Amino acid sequence: MSNTPIKIGYCLSLSGGLAANGQTARLAHQVWQERVNARGGLLGRDVELICVDDKSDATTVAGIYEKLLSEENVDLLLGGYGNNSISPAMPLVISNEKFLVGLMGLGVNIDFEYDRFFAMIPTGTDPNSALTEGFFETASKQTPRPTTVAIVAADAPFSKNPILGARANAAKNGLDVVSETKYPLTTTDFGPYLREAQQSSPDILFYCAYLNDSVGLIRAIAESEMNPLLVGGAMIGPQSSAVQTQLGSVINGIVNYEYWLPVPAMNFPGVQDLITDYQRRAKGTLADELGYYVAPFAYAQAQVLEQAVEATGGLNDAELADCAREATFSTVVGDVAFGRLGEWEVPRVLTVQFRGISSSDIADFAKPEARIVVAPASYASGELVVPYRAAAAAR
Repeated sequence: MSNTPIKIGYCLSLSGGLAANGQTARLAHQVWQERVNARGGLLGRDVELICVDDKSDATTVAGIYEKLLSEENVDLLLGGYGNNSISPAMPLVISNEKFLVGLMGLGVNIDFEYDRFFAMIPTGTDPNSALTEGFFETASKQTPRPTTVAIVAADAPFSKNPILGARANAAKNGLDVVSETKYPLTTTDFGPYLREAQQSSPDILFYCAYLNDSVGLIRAIAESEMNPLLVGGAMIGPQSSAVQTQLGSVINGIVNYEYWLPVPAMNFPGVQDLITDYQRRAKGTLADELGYYVAPFAYAQAQVLEQAVEATGGLNDAELADCAREATFSTVVGDVAFGRLGEWEVPRVLTVQFRGISSSDIADFAKPEARIVVAPASYASGELVVPYRAAAAAR
């Protein structure tokens, strides 16, 4: 028995709309697997990762986890990249009383309140608000001070929590949400939705979007005559090198969230070594070429599992969960402790502005100055430039 590998099962979106992020997480996990096995494995046993493609289709997830438990007889589980890959698995995870460390599911455990769930998303104990807190707080400090916000968002379940958080943060900073426009995920022409938002002449245009629609929305504002103070906020997409190289200089001026960037204040032990190794391996693959957004957190996700197993000396789900609730984990994204509902005890969401991009070359986006961190102050690398078109032209 001691010679058999420890099997860790999970799903990722290795194809479909979220494939870039899923492939990135998969590669980071493989780097961890190779390194931990080279050190002698976990508990003296090699680690075997059983990763199944959920094809970016949430309806496949429950069946995948059922097979992992009943047919593959995995010892441990991991959670996938986002809500679509994690939430559908939760009822099965709960009924089997399994320990689960997910990756970037926003507010997954709000409805379940399951005490064995943890997540590597750095949005703290109030995830809805944390994602855009820096965006609205920084906006409220500008001169002239903005007063109105128009929301343009995908009509999809994933947008619910960020919109709730945006509304709360807007109110907290004395900003009035004057309109909310929803578009279907099948949209290819975003012009009409921007024109609808423009009817209220908002100071801030808040976007909540997935990868493909992020591209369409950013192109639409660039091609319009609109010039709000800020544009962006809660887009999944601008963090991806595939999206960045599609947009090139069109992305300049956009303000969005990130979780890690190669700025001096975030040079945590081991992270640069991981990024260097990851980027070497990512060339010519479907994984994100830079990996800044997902790779460090996917690697840290596996580190949390590794350290919990080593600390407890076994694979008991209850003991692993108890450890995760009490311990502080040393990872490539810094020290991590989990709080209420299993998300980070202390939030650390970055608000960044794209500036100085002159081409679609990925080297342009690899530069630290390509994304200026404007909040929080402890990680800031520069000041916000407003309005949108002035920031787009800034070097």
